Amino acid sequence: MNISDMSGLELAQAIKNKEVSATEVLDQTLARIAKFPQVGAFAHLTEELAWRQAAEVDERVREGKTRAFDGVPVPIKALTPVKGQPHESGSRLLAGNIAEENDGIVDLLQEAGTLTVGLTSAPEFGFPAYTEPETGPAARTPWDTRRTAGGSSGGAAAAVATGMVTVAHASDGGGSIRIPSAACGTVGLKPSRGVVSPGPAGVSGSGLTTDGVITRTVADSAAFLDVIAKPWPGETYHAPRDSVRDKAGSYLGAVDMPTGLLKVGLLLEPLNLESVDLHPEARNAALRMAKLLESMGHLVEEVSRPITPVDWLAFMPLWTGAAAGIPIPESDLDKVTELTRWLRTEGLSLTASDYNTAVNAVQRLTRKVATGWADYDIVITPTLSGPPVFPEDIKLPSGKDDFRAQMAFTPWGSVWNMTGNASITLPIHRAEVDGVELPFGAMLGAVKPGGDALLLSLAARIEEADPWPTIREPLA
Repeated sequence: MNISDMSGLELAQAIKNKEVSATEVLDQTLARIAKFPQVGAFAHLTEELAWRQAAEVDERVREGKTRAFDGVPVPIKALTPVKGQPHESGSRLLAGNIAEENDGIVDLLQEAGTLTVGLTSAPEFGFPAYTEPETGPAARTPWDTRRTAGGSSGGAAAAVATGMVTVAHASDGGGSIRIPSAACGTVGLKPSRGVVSPGPAGVSGSGLTTDGVITRTVADSAAFLDVIAKPWPGETYHAPRDSVRDKAGSYLGAVDMPTGLLKVGLLLEPLNLESVDLHPEARNAALRMAKLLESMGHLVEEVSRPITPVDWLAFMPLWTGAAAGIPIPESDLDKVTELTRWLRTEGLSLTASDYNTAVNAVQRLTRKVATGWADYDIVITPTLSGPPVFPEDIKLPSGKDDFRAQMAFTPWGSVWNMTGNASITLPIHRAEVDGVELPFGAMLGAVKPGGDALLLSLAARIEEADPWPTIREPLA
């Protein structure tokens, strides 16, 4: 049985039905990972752990005591600790560091029966919108391996897009699930703030970042959200009320729920800059989604941005403050990238008053978005301003210039991290650029809290009406 083009749900069922064993799945998975080293999907393979897990799954199957996703390979993003495995966060500063404990998200995925086959490539501390780590391979889109897979979950998206795995853990603090999903042609959901906990050991901090998964199908995104949407004691943020999920009983159940007719905004203006050079095919991706929703009976209208680029700047102290919080001795500053040094310097220049002002400004921005788009259920944007870029066009010698290039590459996603609302990118469009076919994603963003299930239901209807290719093998 060839498992590479199966969904996670299909593969889990095949294992339960004894059509294929977990050890056979793992053998095929490792062989496929080895087949495409040029995409740089993995920072480290955890074969010994995965073989042990596969044997345990096969024993459970024999005993008829299976779990939800027994035997489904799900790698973990290299920023996230897995007990006994390298935990270098893409930085030379942490070279040789070994994680002492699992992150809570790792426990949840392993408890569901998944196989931890490896750690996917991520850039230093997850800050960039590209994946060019200092301690491992660069992640490249399989559509054109000269171009970045995006970041910071670039390795995860590359692994899923090539069929190495059907699902990969990821995280998103400013677009880091959706950016690489658009660059690699995968499905990327950023859950609402509070839906996926950072517990039991982690904390929410500024509230920008959440864990999630990258998949090839909407149903898999929903099913794995059910796995990881578990609270731990002492939560700072709690999952917002999701009426569609409540009716369906689960996120996977919500996939088949009707959405009713929705009012949808189409936004083509950037949210973080006065203007960007929007590639015609990036625009076409959003227009394609808008026309499809219109054909389903939804009302789609072009909308204006409810915030200014000055409002967006509230993001910066939260982002640079996170960099300042990394304990980097002055003597080791040469071991981190220029981007990290610049972000850290900016963060260290902040006063307590500056940071407090930024927190308040993000809350005011959230109110502006909620009131400005109050008449709409969903807003469509392009996911990126253009195709996946060449690394040299975005990873620049100056940290300030590097970050500015990233802003121009991804002008929309971070606002949904600030508001905390759910957002999903779908690989709805493909077009030839300079003689190479490339993916272009369009993003759906919930306007109101608790929109995860609504987005998943709507995304499933889009997937049915306009399906996308699920596997892309690199040409070179």
